[in-house]
Amino acid sequence: MLERRTAWGMAAWLAVAAIAIFALGRWTNADLWLADRMYDPASGAFPWRESWLTLTFSHRIAKGALTLFALALIGAALFDAAWPQAPLDAPLARLRLRVLAWSALLVPSAISLIKQRSSAHCPWDLARYGGAEPYVRLFDALPANVLPGHCFPAGHASSALWLMALAVLWLPGSPQRAWRAGGAGLSAGLFLGWMQQLRGAHFLSHTLWSAWIACAIVLLLVLLLQGASGDIRLRAPAGTRSRAR
Repeated sequence: MLERRTAWGMAAWLAVAAIAIFALGRWTNADLWLADRMYDPASGAFPWRESWLTLTFSHRIAKGALTLFALALIGAALFDAAWPQAPLDAPLARLRLRVLAWSALLVPSAISLIKQRSSAHCPWDLARYGGAEPYVRLFDALPANVLPGHCFPAGHASSALWLMALAVLWLPGSPQRAWRAGGAGLSAGLFLGWMQQLRGAHFLSHTLWSAWIACAIVLLLVLLLQGASGDIRLRAPAGTRSRAR
């Protein structure tokens, strides 16, 4: 499904992205600069915090629909594992379903677990934006008597970030379509993350780290599951790549 050279290239880009995101949050004020522009000092609030688009549509309707879609895929994978279905007799089709189901489960779960152990606070909790907590950069210790904020990375975005795994539906035969599908899934997650940033619920770096974690998990799942399948039929047919270009 995914060639070794392509996988190594993607891993290298993930390493570069991790350094860039770390540098952005650690050594720049990009997070604060962007949050400042979403905050209204006159009213002492984030104007988009209770809007229909960011709260009702993004945080409730979109998240609910994506959660149902994720549960449907997980249920389909479990059902197929217990009672294999004829249309999924092909190893490639079964591998695709399992990558999607595991991504739908692990991406939100992993990000949620990290959040529960993080000390970072949300923008709307900070004294800078009308709250009471200090601003602390990633990996800095909290001041004494300050409780952890559990606001890093961005959890809401993870409800859509796993959609980048849809790229496997076009692998290995159509890599360009796979890239587009993965990009669309990533964009959906970043959009939901942006909605939360408008509300003052997260900083930009929170969303970017969630996207990075999701990319790493999906890539690892593809490599592990295709390795476990061990089937030569998972490779692209001869001449497929040239036609895909």
